[in-house]
Amino acid sequence: MALSLHRHFRSSKVPRTITPSFWGLKVLTTAMGEATSDYFVNRFDPRVAVACTAVVFAAVLWWQLRLPTYRTVAYWSAVVMVSVFGTMCADVVHVEFGVAYVVSAIALALALALVFWTWFRVEGTLSIHSIVTTRRELFYWATVTVAFALGTAVGDFTATVAKLGYFGSGLLFTGLILLPALGFWLGRTNSVLMFWIAYVLTRPLGASYADWMGKPKIVEGLGWGSGSVALVLSIIIVLAVGLLAAVETRRRREGGLDATGSRGSSLIWTNARHLRRKSTRTRQGRQARDH
Repeated sequence: MALSLHRHFRSSKVPRTITPSFWGLKVLTTAMGEATSDYFVNRFDPRVAVACTAVVFAAVLWWQLRLPTYRTVAYWSAVVMVSVFGTMCADVVHVEFGVAYVVSAIALALALALVFWTWFRVEGTLSIHSIVTTRRELFYWATVTVAFALGTAVGDFTATVAKLGYFGSGLLFTGLILLPALGFWLGRTNSVLMFWIAYVLTRPLGASYADWMGKPKIVEGLGWGSGSVALVLSIIIVLAVGLLAAVETRRRREGGLDATGSRGSSLIWTNARHLRRKSTRTRQGRQARDH
C-alpha cells in the first residue's frame, strides 16, 4: 500500500500522554541500542551490520507508518530500531571513516536544527501531540533518528575525548536532564522545547550507562560485555512494552474506547452537549416561573 503524505489520522501516532513510563522506556531503548550496536559492529563487518540493520529498521518503520493509529508494540519497536540504527550510523562514521566525535556532533546538531526548522516551517508546530498526518510522522521519525545519532556522538565525546569516563558521563547527563524536567514542572518554559531537549539528552544518558556496564574494566567499565547488556536490556524492554500494551488495552476497554480513542472522545462530547442542553432547559424553566 502506497503512503500518502496527507493521510490524516483520527488521533496522534505517538503516546497520548507522556508519563514516567515513557521516559523510563526511552532510556532503556537508548541503552539497549548502544549495547547492541557495540556488539554487532565489533563482532561483524560494520558496513554489513549497518546494512542489515537498515533493512530491519525500514521494515519496522513501514509497519509503524501504515498503522492508522498509535499501537504500543509497533511504536516502541520503531523506537528500538531507531536506537540501534542511529547508534550504528554514528559509530561507523567514527570507526570506519575516522571522523572525530566533535565534528560529527556539530554536523549532527546542524542536521537536527535543519530538520526542526523544516518541520516547523512546513507544519507550524513541533508538538508530538500533533502527529496526525503521515507527513508529520515522517518529520517526527527523522527528528528521532538524527537525535539518536547526535546523542551517540555527544556521549562518546564526553566519555572519551573530555575524559569524563562512561560513569562520569552518565552522571553528567543525569544532572542535565533534570533541568528541562524542572522547567516543565515549574511551568515557566515552553513545554515543546523542554520535551525535545529532554528527548535528545536521554540518548547520551542511556548510552553512557550502557557503555559503563558493557565496556572492559581497562577502560573503566564493569566488564559485563556489550552482548550480555544488550540481551538483558532487550528482555526488560519486551516485558515492559508487553505490560504497557496490556494496561493500555484494559484502559481502553474500561473507558469504552476503541483503538484510536475516538469513541471515548465522542462519548465525552456527547455527555457535554447533553449537560449543556439540560442546563439550558433548567435555566429557561426557572425564567418562565419567575415571569
